[in-house]
Amino acid sequence: MKSIPKSMTRFIAALPRRHQILLSLVCVVTLLMLFLPSDPATASRHADIPRQLDQQELLLGQRYQLPLQVDTSADTATQSDETNLRWSGYEVRSGDSLARIFDKMGFTPQQLYRVTQDQQADRVLRKIHPGDTLRFARDDNDELAQLAYQINATDTLIVSRADNGFISHIETKPIEVRTETAHARIKTSFWNAGIDAGLTEGQIMSIADIFGWDIDFALDLREGDEFSVLFEKKYAEGEFIGYGRILAAEFVNRGEHYQAFRHTNDEFYNAQGRAMRKSFLRSPVKFNYISSNFNPRRLHPVTGQVRPHNGIDYAAAVGTPVMASGAGKVIASAYNNLNGHYVFIQHGERYVTKYLHLSKRLVKTGQRVKQGELIGRVGATGRVTGPHLHYEFLVDGVHRNPRTVKLPQAESLIADELPEFKALVQQRLAVLNDSKRLYLAML
Repeated sequence: MKSIPKSMTRFIAALPRRHQILLSLVCVVTLLMLFLPSDPATASRHADIPRQLDQQELLLGQRYQLPLQVDTSADTATQSDETNLRWSGYEVRSGDSLARIFDKMGFTPQQLYRVTQDQQADRVLRKIHPGDTLRFARDDNDELAQLAYQINATDTLIVSRADNGFISHIETKPIEVRTETAHARIKTSFWNAGIDAGLTEGQIMSIADIFGWDIDFALDLREGDEFSVLFEKKYAEGEFIGYGRILAAEFVNRGEHYQAFRHTNDEFYNAQGRAMRKSFLRSPVKFNYISSNFNPRRLHPVTGQVRPHNGIDYAAAVGTPVMASGAGKVIASAYNNLNGHYVFIQHGERYVTKYLHLSKRLVKTGQRVKQGELIGRVGATGRVTGPHLHYEFLVDGVHRNPRTVKLPQAESLIADELPEFKALVQQRLAVLNDSKRLYLAML
């Protein structure tokens, strides 16, 4: 720093003492103003600090969050490409083929060829039928970029353009399974009770199948009988898509309680672990009105004479399916004036079942049949007054009432399976009982 000129020193010394003190104060203030930061400098230093720190003292070693700017131009371009796809749909009509659909949508045979080069796409798209919808996506050049076809409520085929053609995959929505119960009391018919309880036709028939070895649904049901059922309902993304399996059911018929519980092998057992499936069905036809019961001293409707009626007549329309009530060997399949078309089946050494007045026989003598297998159709052949099936059940050559005859004992679960099964029974039985209590409370 340069020294103060002597003339200036002499000038200051000549001033009065008061003026010298005032001049010194002015010099000190001036120096302080020179070394303090100005407002513009402060603004510049804090330009990149977040607004919330503007009024705070910045400390050495302290971390501060700074605004981060990212270049999103690449992502924006990708999103723009996807949003530029234009979708349109086509509902398949009767007589449509893939070639015709592609032509109507403005695509070339070459594009169809490239799509069907993918084996999965070709296999699935060959199964389209009227009412289905195909969705097509076009790019900016009006070329096919993607195709979507909903196979069912959960699966959708997606065919996408790739570098070397088209590739496909199937998108599957996760299925949520919930359980629900229904309880009903029979007033007019089992069928109507089931419908009133909100069951489907398939569920009603399944209940009849489950208890079909113990209850003749065409004959044994009475007003006041009741039943409960625990079943599955399926949902995809919260939307109901259909019914699943029946898990448990209870039927009260004429005061007798029958219970059935689905095991892990998908077979039904009672609460003690005995199989519901037995050697014989109680009825060889689906439940319908029965015109005549087992009666050993019945007045014959044609001759007017008292003749034994050693069986049960199932009144049903001509053509109604007739099933083998048990597995066995056909020992007779023929026709005569009395029985009309008839089929006799031998079941082991002790049992024989007979099916008379058929309109058509579907098995031959010597053929082996399974339980529930179709063996003929209801008719009005032979000495009859109307279409029906006459069914007989013989044990050791003696006619027995098919409704009440004791059937061979059902099989049981093995001992190792019983603890787990019975624990499951208790859970499901509690749910059925709750359903029954709720039903009764609403009456």
